[in-house]
Amino acid sequence: MRPSSFVVGLLLGTLTAAVSASVSTAHAQPPAESAKVRWERQCQIRRDKFDRILPRAMRDNGVDMWITMMKENQFDPMYEDFGRGYVGSVGYYIFTDRGGDRIERVAIGASGALLEACGVYDAVRGFAPLKAFVAERNPKRIAINMSEEVGTADGLSKTSYDRLVKELGPEFASRLTSAEKVVSDYRSGFPLSQIVALGEAGEISRRIAERALSNEIITPGVTTLADVAWWMMDQLQQRALGSSFDMPSVYITGPRGVEATSNDRIIQRGDLLMIDWGVGYLGTWTDVKRIAYVLKPGETALPKGLQTAFDNAVKVRDIIHRTIKPGPTAGAMIEQLSGAITAGGFRMQGTFNQVTNDNLVEVMIGCHSVGDRGHGSGPSIAWFNPRQMTFNIKPFNPFSIELFAWTPNPEWGGAKVRIPLEDDAVVTDRGVEWLYPVIQRIGLIK
Repeated sequence: MRPSSFVVGLLLGTLTAAVSASVSTAHAQPPAESAKVRWERQCQIRRDKFDRILPRAMRDNGVDMWITMMKENQFDPMYEDFGRGYVGSVGYYIFTDRGGDRIERVAIGASGALLEACGVYDAVRGFAPLKAFVAERNPKRIAINMSEEVGTADGLSKTSYDRLVKELGPEFASRLTSAEKVVSDYRSGFPLSQIVALGEAGEISRRIAERALSNEIITPGVTTLADVAWWMMDQLQQRALGSSFDMPSVYITGPRGVEATSNDRIIQRGDLLMIDWGVGYLGTWTDVKRIAYVLKPGETALPKGLQTAFDNAVKVRDIIHRTIKPGPTAGAMIEQLSGAITAGGFRMQGTFNQVTNDNLVEVMIGCHSVGDRGHGSGPSIAWFNPRQMTFNIKPFNPFSIELFAWTPNPEWGGAKVRIPLEDDAVVTDRGVEWLYPVIQRIGLIK
């Protein structure tokens, strides 16, 4: 049963306070939990996903069995999701729909104290003949992790595929099908325990980014973009956090667009700074942007042209926030958003970053899947995920609400200011619901 909207409302309404308590200080100290507590929380997420998400992911896609195969030191992208474990020459995580309200879960050729201690598998077997196991269950359609476009669903190598076909034999090999949609639905279907973790990851992400774009870290005329990026990397290392995109993108935007990114360019007064990055925490991953302006001598506030550009971007975000709902495909939602944004007085940009020399505000949206990675496996309201644009938006899918708005700026001789906004949210029956405080202003660096 899907969680009630009332319960979700209570959870999301109090999430920021709970997250603040877990992060605890204005300096975003490391989460207080031990390695054991982190494992316990991830184990609960896994249990919830096996119980609540997995049955629909398989049944909605007409799959009776899902086999994820891996070898020692050659792990499928689902390895972490399924609880890791020691895999010898070859291992299988096998999920079988045998009726009832749950899916059978068996690990073959995988072992380990934590894999067993989590208690989510019906059996953890060091070895068992694969064909006999499959024959006993006699599935009609067997999903395996092969996909042309969705990377997290494409973990099966050519040699592993050949071995799997040989072990299964012709009869069962003829029943193999792509697990692309099963993987997408499973990874992008978030139970409440995982939504809480993603909210915490988002709060950590935005706090570190906001500290990075402040006088605590930046001294104009001295600090480089690379200095800021490496400071952020140090924060991840100190907190035992992952990075969604490796080195953070710390960049400067000017009249000619992006001028420099995470390099030795020294930050100067009058620079418009951006950060684009993501954090990995408890198996969830974020994608967040923040913006700051370095005041020139005599300035005490953001220049009017930049403020107007930011205000326009917020107006577009408001349109996106009230328009996205579950139900349609992500591609159909792009069409709805384009119509709503155009009706709001903006023009949709034809090709990303190709700016027109006129007085109109141009917009591009890229509200992609997020959560299971910085760029996730679920439906994506984004031109750069064409296959995922065909997936339907479902309740409790997480999205990065990402947009770009270009506004003519008289202070830049009419050149357009590119303002990117990006924060993470979950789509519920009520629409877009934020997981932490989103960006409301351009920060100022003195």
